[in-house]
Parts: sequence; structure tokens; C-alpha cells
Amino acid sequence: MKKLQIITLGISLLALAACSKKGGDNAIVSQPQIQVGKAIPNSGILPAGTYKGTFLANQTYTIGGDITVNAGDTLLIQKGVKLNMTNGANIIVNGDLISLGTQDAPITITDPRRSKTTGTSTVGVDSAYVGGWGGIYAGPTSKLVVIKWTHLDFGGATLKALPFPNGNSLKTGAQYILYFTNPTGVFIMEDSWMYGSPDDATRFYGGFYNIMRNTMEKCGSNGGDGFNAKGSAVGNMAYNLIIGGATNGTKTASDGTTAGECQFTMYNNTYVNDGFRNNGVFGARSGSVEIENNSRALVYNNLIVNCDFGVRIAGGPGGAKVYLADTTYSSSSLIKQTAYGYNYYYADNAAMAGQFVPTNVAQPVVTHPQATDIPNMAAFLGSKYAFGLVYDGSSLVGKNNPMFANFPLPAVAGSWITQCSVDGYNFRLQSGSPALGKGTTTAFQPITAGIPMDPNFGSSGITAPGKDMGCYQSDGTGNHH
Repeated sequence: MKKLQIITLGISLLALAACSKKGGDNAIVSQPQIQVGKAIPNSGILPAGTYKGTFLANQTYTIGGDITVNAGDTLLIQKGVKLNMTNGANIIVNGDLISLGTQDAPITITDPRRSKTTGTSTVGVDSAYVGGWGGIYAGPTSKLVVIKWTHLDFGGATLKALPFPNGNSLKTGAQYILYFTNPTGVFIMEDSWMYGSPDDATRFYGGFYNIMRNTMEKCGSNGGDGFNAKGSAVGNMAYNLIIGGATNGTKTASDGTTAGECQFTMYNNTYVNDGFRNNGVFGARSGSVEIENNSRALVYNNLIVNCDFGVRIAGGPGGAKVYLADTTYSSSSLIKQTAYGYNYYYADNAAMAGQFVPTNVAQPVVTHPQATDIPNMAAFLGSKYAFGLVYDGSSLVGKNNPMFANFPLPAVAGSWITQCSVDGYNFRLQSGSPALGKGTTTAFQPITAGIPMDPNFGSSGITAPGKDMGCYQSDGTGNHH
């Protein structure tokens, strides 16, 4: 079987090379389907238990309880599979999980009782914020999780029992959809979707990550982050569309759960209507990007529209908690120093415009105004401005409309709180958009260390920084949703 897998993988790589030469770097290549171990029979409701092998392409399976992948085993999901998760079932991964959807035949993991809704979305009415099935919980022996072209809908049911011995803040009652904790492991999430969650959509503790070209909608009910990396997690969060998140869209925090610094690049993301469902202290969380707890990040080329806060480099000490971000230089770190710029802001009211550069609302911040941002916040605030001071952003309201292909800006007052899903809107940039060509492609580079490149068992491609602001690029690169 191992020999067969190696031959099949070789054929896949040759096909990729041939298509890349013919179609260029922007070509989207459909890989031949691989199979690991035996096919999992599709006969009735699959009970809770240990599983390995392959869910076969284009079949619908009903899962009746927790699926567990033992250490050393692999569970592979082929394209077009639909997993109907019932009874709040989880996927517990102690080995490897490979979910290989394609653009034409994505995989769906969902609660069959739930249906997506469009338009106005509020907690207590929309079932997206409740939690239907559980989540994918990958433990300290999980070496590889790969999720490509996969819909993760209505996850976040309450975790009833710890799935593995863990000291990284995982407790019964957790409501995450994606959880990974292996300081030497690899987590790949590319070209996928997340719809709905009651808390943080993800929690990452240690390991190497490429989180790229995904779409995230309605994540977090009365709080909760989108992509939330902690401990010594290292990697990239780029070309993601994050709309209607409760608090932060992307976040890093070196919280000490795994030894080392949390270091990420966050670039060419599009954040829309994030940060308005935080029942905690206003200003204790961001509404787009949050860098805290001695983590390091490179934050560039992001398009931030009608979000509660701009890029927030948390300071300290002060407040109920200390969110001290690391702004010092370290020659031994992958990211030598936290740096940010070339970010594009738009707001339809003065409160949001007054937080393009976050102020000391709840805890001190150390976000410096950047001359490369749009608008030029260094010029707007002037040389006498000290980071954290309150300022009047009312003159910035409605300026620099990014000109989405189809999304109403200026927005109806308050709609940034309730419009939390993509629906029929199109967040690509029109040909005359002032956000075109305003990004930097030279100020930084993505992290590649520790991230394997492979069409099946690694990243399909670390997309380089793009010249256009946000996740959609006029040259066809970036997000393909």
C-alpha cells in the first residue's frame, strides 16, 4: 500500500509540474484523487469509534458520534464528500487528517439540521452562533492536519469530555471548530470556508501553519476570535476574507502554553464588519487584527472596512489583563521585530474612524500611526501624537471607499453590526478602486520554515504578498471564492 501511495503521489506531482508550466503560477490544478488504506463503507449511521482509511469521493456519510483517528493512523476525505455530523460529534485526531476537496467538488462537514441564512444576523435568532456539530480537535501526537476546499459549517457544539491529555487551556465546555496542539506538527488550511461558531473558531497552540485564501463568516456569538494562534505557533494568515466576526479576525498571543514565541505574517486579508459582538470590556479586544502577549507579527496590505478597531498592537501593563506585545528586535527570531503598514481603512461612522489607530480604551496600546497606511495616519495625527491618545476621526468618515464590486458603501447606519455573511455580495475590487496597487510586495516575505509544500500532504502554495489591498487580486491570485 505504501508503494502504491508513493507512485500515486509521484504521478500527482508530475501532473502539477506539467500544468504549472502550461498555465503559469496562477493555474488552479485539480489533483488526481489519492486513497489511504481501505475505503470506509457507507452503510447507515457510522457510530462513534476509531477510524482510518478513506471517505470516498462524492458520497454522503452520516456520523453518529465522535470519530477518533489513532496516533500513527491517517483519515483521508476525498473530494465532494459530505459529512453529516449528528449528536454534536467531533473528529478527534491523534494521527493525521487530510481533507482534500477541490474547487469544483468541495467537501462539506456540517450539522444537517441547520441551514444558512442571508441578510440580518443577530445572536439569539441565528443558529450559526449556537454550535451544531463539534469540532476537529488535533492532539499532541497529531503530526499533520490538511484542510483544503472544505466547508466547515455550524460547528462548535460543547465539548463534553477531554479528547486527549492536555495542558494547553483545553477544557470540557470548549466550543472551538479547529484545535491543534503539537509544537512540531503542521496545520494547513487553504481555500476553505467556516460558517458560524459560538466562540473562537480556531485555537492553535504551537506548530507550523499556512492559513491562506479562506472565507470566514459569523464566527463568535458574544465574543470569540477568528484565527487565534497562541503558544509557539508560527506561520501565515493571508488572503482570507473575514466578515461579521465577534472580535478579532486574526490574532496572535505568546501565552506560554508551548515554549517559544508566537510569530505570524498577516497580509492581504479583507476584514468587513468585525468586532461588534464583544460582551466584555470595550477596547479589551480588537475588531480586525490583534497582536498581544509578546507575540511577533508582520501586518501588511490588509483591507479593513467598517471594523470596530484597526490593527491593534496591545500594550501593557494596565487594565484587567496585561496584553504586552513584543516590539523589540531579536536577531534569533523568524520575525525580527513586529512591523506593520500599508493597511487600508474605511469607516462609515466616527467611532470606527476614531479607532483606525486604536486608543487606550481598556489597556495601553503601542500601535504607531503609519505614513504608508490609507489614510496616512501619521500625517493625520501629526508629530505630537503619542500612541494611545484619543483623537477625532470624524473627518475620515466615508473617505477612501475601496469600491467593492458589489457591496453597499456607504453602508446603512448600523448594518455593519448585522450584515455578517457574504451572501450575494462580491468583495473584489472594481477597476477604478483606490485600493488597487497600493500594497507592498517588498517590505516583508511570508514564513516558509517548517511548512511542507505538497498538493496532498502540505501546502498547495504560499501566495506571495499582493500589490492590491485585501484578499482579491486583480491579477487572479489570492482568494478564489
